[in-house]
Amino acid sequence: MSSSQSRLAVHVMVVCAGLAALSWEVIWQLRASLALGVSAQGTAITLATLMGGMTLGALAMGRWLRGRTVRRPVRLYGALEALVGISGLALAPAFAALEGVDASLYAQSPTAGPWIHLVGIALILGPPTLAMGATIPVFGLMARQFNTSISGLYGLNTLGAAIGTIGVAFLVLPLLGVFGSAILVAAVDLAVCAVAFALPEGNPVEQSTSAPSAPVGELPATAAMVLVAVTGFSTFALEIAWFRALRSALWSTTEAFAVMLAAVLVALAAATRIVPYLQREKVPLGGVLAACGVVVVLVTPLIERFDQLAIHHGPFYLVVVPMWFALTLTILGPPIFLLGVPLPWLLDRADSPKTWSRLYAVNTIAAVFGAIGGAWVLLPLFGLVGTSCVIGAVLTIAGVAVAPGRSRVFGGGALAIALLVAFFAQSGVGKDRLVGRVMEDEYALLDFREGPDATVAVVEYENGDRALVIDGFQAASEHWSTSYMAWMGHLPMMLHPDPESALIICMGTGQTTNGVRHEGPQSVDVVDINARVFEVAHYFDVNEGVLDDPRVTPNVMDGRAWLRRTQKTYDVVTLEPMPPFFAGVNALYSKEFYELAAAAMSDDGVAAQWVPFHLLSPHLSASVAATFQAVFDDSILWIDPEGRTGILLGRKAGQSTPLGASWPGFDRPVEQRLLPPADVAEAVRLDGEGLRRYAAMGTIITDDNQMLAYGGVQSSMRSLEDSLLPMQLELVEQARNGAVTLPAH
Repeated sequence: MSSSQSRLAVHVMVVCAGLAALSWEVIWQLRASLALGVSAQGTAITLATLMGGMTLGALAMGRWLRGRTVRRPVRLYGALEALVGISGLALAPAFAALEGVDASLYAQSPTAGPWIHLVGIALILGPPTLAMGATIPVFGLMARQFNTSISGLYGLNTLGAAIGTIGVAFLVLPLLGVFGSAILVAAVDLAVCAVAFALPEGNPVEQSTSAPSAPVGELPATAAMVLVAVTGFSTFALEIAWFRALRSALWSTTEAFAVMLAAVLVALAAATRIVPYLQREKVPLGGVLAACGVVVVLVTPLIERFDQLAIHHGPFYLVVVPMWFALTLTILGPPIFLLGVPLPWLLDRADSPKTWSRLYAVNTIAAVFGAIGGAWVLLPLFGLVGTSCVIGAVLTIAGVAVAPGRSRVFGGGALAIALLVAFFAQSGVGKDRLVGRVMEDEYALLDFREGPDATVAVVEYENGDRALVIDGFQAASEHWSTSYMAWMGHLPMMLHPDPESALIICMGTGQTTNGVRHEGPQSVDVVDINARVFEVAHYFDVNEGVLDDPRVTPNVMDGRAWLRRTQKTYDVVTLEPMPPFFAGVNALYSKEFYELAAAAMSDDGVAAQWVPFHLLSPHLSASVAATFQAVFDDSILWIDPEGRTGILLGRKAGQSTPLGASWPGFDRPVEQRLLPPADVAEAVRLDGEGLRRYAAMGTIITDDNQMLAYGGVQSSMRSLEDSLLPMQLELVEQARNGAVTLPAH
């Protein structure tokens, strides 16, 4: 094999390894959220563990390589990739064991939850993340072995990660599910290892003997470390702030997140290609960083208006997704491109494994602080515009500090002008308007709160209707959603002979909780992952101050984690989460979730689940019904006569009479019900047999297939446009009468 062929093979290997690494990170995050629940704290712990493992891996490998002669570093790289792949295959049993440990220990000490999360994730993800981090100093030796640059290898690895982002979201997970994806990604890692061991020896690799404190190119070692720390912190803090705005504009789907992340990774990969040119032209690195800070500030007004620029109609995969990607790359690309220059620049100028590892480690650990600081400190304190301006100023100051004298004056002046432009060009997000799409154009913003994991707002329309908006999506409204949300509380309580305890997952505007409360339970637990929905509940008079009722207890936790951890038994479990296709919501519609709910219910307990006919394709609506009925065999479908949305009601098998044959709640006088008994009973459109006919059109939703999160949910939804709801109701009537024909879509 010629040297050029060997170099090409190395480049392909590095791209494939980057693809696999990003795929693993997606799978790890998904597994962790299923095992331990979704929370801002849990996400921060998982991120810190991932990045911390890579940091330690880089430092350990840099130390181990110091003074050693490695004749074929590409084989060392292959061995590290094999370790990542083999560790990935142990994910499923490891996370299953962690889930059991978490439930057991939480029962003994609820305050131990974060420590269980930290220790468990560290034990599971420690080996593969250490191996991933260890590849960075090995890149430097491979670059010498095959006459290429470490920045070039780093850039190709990042490009592979961009490809992996799109591949996982749009192809691998939809086709193979979580387990099949893990097998495929492990195979990629093992293939990289096999190619690495098959490559010829290449050039001899000489170790540098320079001291760890030696200058990195034209910069002192300390200054170089400060620059990579600033860029690592800024990159992740900006991702948190900007992605919050972008996902509000695009909806919080896995597809939207994949588009955003891919655009960022493409820009970072492109930055590595410009590094050699900048170095040849003697462009000062400080000037690049100062310019980056200015551009960060200047693009902020455009990010604020992303919802006004992005399109949402047309063929989803052929038009909408490519346009989202192009717009994201156009707006975020320039600042991210400039942010991506310092690290590969300094890696190229360094000449020892220990320096390579330290540069990468400092950049990575700073990125953790950037992500956590952006979510928990900067956004809540300063909002989107303020956060961008603060970070832009920090970048410019850091760049000016190491730039030549003339560049300092230019950088300071440019920053001042950019700050003025951002101030006067801002659109008033958080004060006068929201990023996102609400139901009407004219509204007043009553409250706006940036939390560590989501933005929560309360708006009031001209007609007096108030709505809860989460990350740009109108989650609930007092008027148009009053009917079905109230029935989500009333119906399961009315079907139970004597409901004493109830669990509501997802608070919303509190209408479901209020419906449950009026049916006379002794205790009501309300669980939501977002503490801010409880804080703004007082804005909605329709819930009648339900949180002030001593029987009602709010709990900030992932609903699935609550079911696994609680020792309580409930007579009623009801939930109305965010739309099923939003990222993470598949976990509240899967068969495994319903099994957890059933285990926490009394023998005659009743469960209720929202079926948004207007948001899902017929196949997916039927899949929700099929999954629900697979666990709650005795089940029915009730359709709100006003809003025409569906509510599944079910209980475990073994009861003497079918569910819906009697309504014990009618014997309990409750004034707040909106329909007389006859109309309530008439709204049951499918009994158990009819529901089985309807559900036969669907597929069981599982944690593994992630059907609602991946696989073109929005595509199937949007292709049906305005005919969606009538089509769904027609299929329900067909199932009621005995014959169902699923339309082509």
